[in-house]
Amino acid sequence: MTWHASLSLDYQPHSKATLEAPHTVVHHRHQGPLRVLQSLYPEGPQICHNVLVHPPSGLVGGDTLDVRVHLQAGTHALITTPGATRFYRSTGEMAVQQVHARLETKARLEWLPLEALAYNGCIARNQAVFELAPGAEMMGWDITALGLPQAQLPFERGEFSQHLEVRGVWLEKGQLSATDQRLMNSPVGLDGKRCIAALFFVAGSDMARERRDAALDAVRAVIDATPMTDGLVAGATSPHPQVLVLRVLADVVEPAMALLQAARAVWRQNLWQLEPVVPRIWKM
Repeated sequence: MTWHASLSLDYQPHSKATLEAPHTVVHHRHQGPLRVLQSLYPEGPQICHNVLVHPPSGLVGGDTLDVRVHLQAGTHALITTPGATRFYRSTGEMAVQQVHARLETKARLEWLPLEALAYNGCIARNQAVFELAPGAEMMGWDITALGLPQAQLPFERGEFSQHLEVRGVWLEKGQLSATDQRLMNSPVGLDGKRCIAALFFVAGSDMARERRDAALDAVRAVIDATPMTDGLVAGATSPHPQVLVLRVLADVVEPAMALLQAARAVWRQNLWQLEPVVPRIWKM
């Protein structure tokens, strides 16, 4: 039996809100086993925190998760998950998770799901597409773990496809095959590392050079202060005037996640002048 689940999130300003003093509320609809928990406001009414929950806790071949997010002008949403998205072994069909988010002017999104975990033998696609109006900004990350190396269950068979796109601005696609030894183990590929991660900041229009440089300097200071354990390597770049990216490789998820969380906190302060509030679910 396969599951086809969808969730639509529409973030709107409260009826008495303005762009200068927003109050974000969310309206949501779901079909199948995909839910949003109650809205939380640990930072006040301007920023709505939501946790997405998929009760089956993983995807098998033929399953589809479809998440649609719309942020109206002036709203701010932080979206995360309570645990990894697991792509289990497939007998031939593909498991798909697809996300599409659209941000109107002056909207802000923090897209911070925990890692995608590719089990041995999975056939999966993980896709995220974002559209930003001028004046909108977002921060997000994409974290993929291949196999369960600490449980002695390596990623030896299977395919994992990645698609990360900001419409009209930035596109990254990857096809990871467990049997591609040059990709998986070569120094010009993953070099034997099994966690691939990126933190990205995107603006709906070009950022000032001074702002980009200050953000890159801040995150590079975080990299320099981070112990390079468990095969951790990282670097930060600006591939487009609207995009900042921190890229990370590691043997396992934990050091990569710790670095991304520290960098996210710094960028939140540097780019948005917001405190590095941590979603409550990460502390549980």
